[in-house]
Amino acid sequence: MGRSLLRRLIFFAFAGFGLYIVWPSLMSVFSAWPKLGDLNPAWFAAMFLLELGSFASAWVLLRVALHSDVWFRIAASQLTGNAVSRVLPGGAATGGALQFQMLVGSGGMDATRVATGLTVASIMSTATLFALPLLTVPVMIWGAPVPRELRSAALLGIGLSVLMIGAGALLLSTDRPLRWIGRAIERIVHLVRRKRPRVQGLPDRLVRERDLVRDHLGSRWWVAVLAAVGNWLLDFAALLAALVALGSRPRPSLVLLAYVVSAVLGMIPITPGGLGFVEAGLTATLVLAGVSAGDAAIATLAYRLVSYWLPLPAGLLAYGLYRRRYGGRPLASPSEHVDSLDSGPPGPAATDP
Repeated sequence: MGRSLLRRLIFFAFAGFGLYIVWPSLMSVFSAWPKLGDLNPAWFAAMFLLELGSFASAWVLLRVALHSDVWFRIAASQLTGNAVSRVLPGGAATGGALQFQMLVGSGGMDATRVATGLTVASIMSTATLFALPLLTVPVMIWGAPVPRELRSAALLGIGLSVLMIGAGALLLSTDRPLRWIGRAIERIVHLVRRKRPRVQGLPDRLVRERDLVRDHLGSRWWVAVLAAVGNWLLDFAALLAALVALGSRPRPSLVLLAYVVSAVLGMIPITPGGLGFVEAGLTATLVLAGVSAGDAAIATLAYRLVSYWLPLPAGLLAYGLYRRRYGGRPLASPSEHVDSLDSGPPGPAATDP
C-alpha cells in the first residue's frame, strides 16, 4: 500500500512539474478559446465524425486482435480505458488494466486471449504511428524544401520505422532472436534477483507467445493493418479539417510530420494524455509547417477539443452503460486474471449476452 501511494505521489509530482514547464504554452492555446466561435459549426461536425471514425477503427483493430464480435464490450472498454489514461498521470497502465478487466469481467472473454489481443493491437497501433513519416519521403525528395527541424523529425521517424519494421519481421519469422532475447533477460533477472529462484524457460515462452500473436491475426492481418492506419489517419484528418476551417492551406505532408511529433509527445507519461506537451509541441510544429501562430493555436485547441476533451465524458458514459448492462456485477479480480493467463491456450471468445 505504501509503495503504491509513493508511486502515485511521484507520478503527480512529475505531472505537476511537467505542467509547470508547459503552462505558458498551454495558456497561450487556451487563450484562443473565444475565437472558436468564428469557426463554422459544420467543421466541428466534420471533425467529430472523423474522430468517431478514428475510434471505430480502433474497435475494429481490437475486434480482429481479440477474435471477437462483442462490439459493445470492446467499444465500452476502449472508451473507458482511453478516458482513464488521459485523466491520470502515467494513466496508460491504469487505463489498460481497467480495459482488460472490462473485457474479462462479468463472464466476458478468455483472459489469455484478451491479454494477447490487447498487446497485439497496441504494438500494431504504435508501429503504424512511427511508420507514418514514411509517407512524407516522396515529398522530401521531390517536393518543396522542408524546414530543417521538421526534416530532422522526419528522418528520425523514418529511421525508427525502418528499424521497427525490420525488427518486427525478424522476430515474427525466426526463433533465434527471440530465444537470444529470452536468455539475455533471464541473465539480467538472475543478476538483479540473486537470492530468488532462477527464471527458466523464458526463451520457449517468448516463442509460444509470438506464435500466439501470429495465430491471433491469421488471414485477417490486412484488416488489422487497415484499421490501425485508419485509426491514426482519421485522427490526423480531424487536425487537417481544423486548419482548413481557418482558411489555412499548409502542405499536408508537413502537417503530418507535426502531427506525428505531437502524437509521440502524447505517449510520454509525464502529464495525463500529454496535456500541455501536445499543445505546445503541436502549435510549434504547425508554425514550422507554415501555419501562422494564431491559426496554429486555434487549430490545436479545436483539434484537442474533439480528440482529447470530448472522449472523456464519452468514457464515463460508456462505463456507466457497461455497469448497467451487466447489472453492476463485480469485475474479475487480479488474481483470477493471473491464474487464467497461466492456464494455457485461449478458448473461443464469449459473446455478449
